Amino acid sequence: MYNRGQFPKTRLRRLRHNLLVRDLIRETILKTDDLIMPLFVRYGENLKKPIAAMPGCFQLTVDKLEDEINELVRLGIKNILLFGIPAHKDALGTDSYSDDGIIQTAIRALKKKHSDLLIITDVCFCEYTSHGHCGYITQHENKFDLANDPTLALLAKQAVSHVKAGADIVAPSGMLDGMVQAIREGLDNAGYETIPILSYSVKYASSMYGPFREATEGAPKFGDRRTYQMDFANANEAIRECALDIAEGADMLMVKPAHAYLDVIHRVKAQFPELPLGAYHTSGEYAMLKAAAGKGWLDERAATLEVLTAIRRAGADFIITYYAKEAAQWLSE
Repeated sequence: MYNRGQFPKTRLRRLRHNLLVRDLIRETILKTDDLIMPLFVRYGENLKKPIAAMPGCFQLTVDKLEDEINELVRLGIKNILLFGIPAHKDALGTDSYSDDGIIQTAIRALKKKHSDLLIITDVCFCEYTSHGHCGYITQHENKFDLANDPTLALLAKQAVSHVKAGADIVAPSGMLDGMVQAIREGLDNAGYETIPILSYSVKYASSMYGPFREATEGAPKFGDRRTYQMDFANANEAIRECALDIAEGADMLMVKPAHAYLDVIHRVKAQFPELPLGAYHTSGEYAMLKAAAGKGWLDERAATLEVLTAIRRAGADFIITYYAKEAAQWLSE
């Protein structure tokens, strides 16, 4: 038996005993406004093609986007991130910066009916190139490499074309040195000084992207992306990457993946608290939850909201997640 007179006067369970008290003092609040829904737009007509590794996600043709956007708006989701799957891929990914490209076409169609929708576009080349890498490829003695500097001008060209079509934010994801500066100069020179850059400042060479590569039909045809994406064992490097992007003109930062990188999210936010920070809950992280829930091994709603709240708690101001629709529904309940 304990001695009641000696028992600590502070009992933290007092603050957990009542549901209303728990709600009152909750430190981290996950809201629908915090969520960004990624969408995959493909060439063709009247297609809603399921993505096998990502249950509940689809490749959508432009004419099928309207139904999806209406559902998002109904749920209170105002933010989307667009990825494109073009009809034609080539070595330079020319569809990515064509005025009639798949993303440019989708943006114009959406803005005609949804002027209040926040459209973010992924600025990269892996979905558009025949080789599946994130830029211009050079070859020397049977060795292939992504040519960093020649790719920068193409990234700027792509970003300007997206904004010209109506994009509200551009998000470069290639992890190329100098990409933010090149895009900032391209946008400013084109008269788009007010368009923010959301940089994938900390993007790891992760195994969590497998389902995404199916979704975008953009897996590398040779080699891998470890020469330009970060080593998952490194954290100090993340701070250096963010500092460089800020110096080049990034308005917002991002960490990708999210679930297994909460420490990195926390460190980046602590180091750069003045900049908005996003986290990308990736296709692999989404697929793992879906698979476990499908087996009945966990409660999908409880587990997903716990993970997303943990990402916010670590320091993310907003989350890109394929669970945006379901999370919005659950939060409304």
